[in-house]
Amino acid sequence: MLKNHPKGLLVAFFTNMGERFGFYTMMAILVLFLQARYGLDEAAAGGYYSWFYFSIYALALLGGMLADWTKKYKLVILLGQIIMFAGYVIIALPKMPLSIALAGLFTIALGNGLFKGNLQAVVGQMYDNEKYKALRDKAFMIFYMGINIGAFFAPFVATGVRNWWLKTHGLMHHGGLPSLCHKMIDGVYTPENAAQLQELANGVMINKEPVTDLTAFAQNYIDIFARGYNWAFAVAAGAMILSLLIYVVFNKMLPNKEKKVVEVKAKTMDAKSSKQTWGLILAIGLMAITGGLIHLLGEITNIGDLNYKLGLAIGLFVGFVTYMFTISTKEEKPRIAALSLVFVVVIFFWMSFHQNGLTLTMFARDYVVTKVDSFTFLFFNLVPIICVIATIAGIFIAFRNVKNLTNLYLGIPMLLFFGFVCLLFINNFTASGLNPDYYATLSFFEKIKASFSFVSCNDMMIKQNPIAPEVFQSFNPLFIVALTPLVMGVFTWLHNRNLEPSTPKKIGIGMIIAAIGFVIVLIASLNLVSPHLLDGKVPTEDMRVSPYWLMSCYLVLTIAELFLSPMGLSFVSKVAPERFQGLMQGGWLLATAIGNKLLFVGSLMWNRIDLYLLWGIFIICCILSALFIFSIMKRLESATK
Repeated sequence: MLKNHPKGLLVAFFTNMGERFGFYTMMAILVLFLQARYGLDEAAAGGYYSWFYFSIYALALLGGMLADWTKKYKLVILLGQIIMFAGYVIIALPKMPLSIALAGLFTIALGNGLFKGNLQAVVGQMYDNEKYKALRDKAFMIFYMGINIGAFFAPFVATGVRNWWLKTHGLMHHGGLPSLCHKMIDGVYTPENAAQLQELANGVMINKEPVTDLTAFAQNYIDIFARGYNWAFAVAAGAMILSLLIYVVFNKMLPNKEKKVVEVKAKTMDAKSSKQTWGLILAIGLMAITGGLIHLLGEITNIGDLNYKLGLAIGLFVGFVTYMFTISTKEEKPRIAALSLVFVVVIFFWMSFHQNGLTLTMFARDYVVTKVDSFTFLFFNLVPIICVIATIAGIFIAFRNVKNLTNLYLGIPMLLFFGFVCLLFINNFTASGLNPDYYATLSFFEKIKASFSFVSCNDMMIKQNPIAPEVFQSFNPLFIVALTPLVMGVFTWLHNRNLEPSTPKKIGIGMIIAAIGFVIVLIASLNLVSPHLLDGKVPTEDMRVSPYWLMSCYLVLTIAELFLSPMGLSFVSKVAPERFQGLMQGGWLLATAIGNKLLFVGSLMWNRIDLYLLWGIFIICCILSALFIFSIMKRLESATK
């Protein structure tokens, strides 16, 4: 996979992997932490979450400008890592008020802005060399895989640390308890809420003693629950130290390419200062107008989230595009136009895709069963799922080329050993999930049958294999790592036959695939009681769906991401004028930022409309974006030539 690539790709790969592990450890639990620690409702938590996600990517524009201005890409990357570490330390401190936690999040966003876009720009610089130019798309897919190896382990670690902290205090995890606890503490509970809190409180006590003081229990559970998340944030800080060490030791392998000044006519050089001034004035003016129009729209529709703050955020993107057009030369303008059009599509992709940390996580918490059969439980524990991966890898190694005896000698033992370990885990999970006396009466084949039973058909069967909503976020990076070689292989096969789609076509196809992903979760939601009809109650097990619905949704969304995100990064590095490499990578991330700011649409609608209508919003956005990008395909493809 790394054959013929420069050594610097590995440095970027592992630097990014360590940083992304820390980042996704935090992101797996952030919205859950905000709700559990501070008692925020979905709309408020979604608002903070979307502003944070916006800041992460919007500040990449600042990072790009700083790197382009100083010509010190590698130094700016290092500064970003140090600032991110400081932010993780802040949010790891327990019992901090919301304002301090938000300050910590902003610090992380600032560091990420300096780090993320510029590391991507440096990867692109390695492939400006004619020797490596043809490998650019594959390089960004490998780089992207490194991101997701770190992201795969993160949710397991976040969940494990949180559950460890609860267990040390004699408690177990239940995702629905924090909201009920806050109702009790705030004195806004109903008799039904109190009865459900009593039932769940008794259920999470490891010593099985009944809870007699619900108010004291509620406060204690919230404090311990939130402290567990603080420990997880501390793990994220540790991951940043590892990323920093890798970068400091090996960054000499990365190019130290100073920005080359594009030669332009003397007349253009004389007018440069004037163009920049007028471009800045025009950009600021359009930014202000955009902010005012969106605020006015909010006043007319009485939607509080449509305000001047959102308007200025979107106006920042409008101003950026305007400024780039103004200062670019005649030869550069077609490239800037092509990139700007792709940026518009990117906004709607990330608005939909990043619901995985917001409404899809809420769906996992509130509408997916909390306990599963022993086979399904394999996928929600780190060591068992690694054994599953190793078993599948053994099959692939052994049978991808049966004429190669070395592959058979390596693959068959892997298949047999790790497959046997998986069966042992299944047997253990089945034993823990059934009444011991009943389990002892089963034959071997009855035990196997019980292991794969998704619905209890016997009163003696008691499901005891709990799953956490955070773990669902590990499936996206797992699928990225697993499917990247497959997708690369397909593209290579098509390329060898002159059938490979252009980069813009891959992006358009990705949008269609993303729409299919949301169709899956829409179907799963058809018979569910929507949040606005629950009246504060936590859905019971019979009101929840199989985890395979959400896992399937993540699988399809991952395929869409592989078609769009690494391809988009490649497109930017390929099309951006050389003197604007950092700025246009920042522009890609700014477009992502706007998409992330629009995440609030999901949380805003969560308690207002039926679930299937909510997912329908994202389906429509993806389909319309695909139609748009195919309508301008010729223009985009001409910019890459």
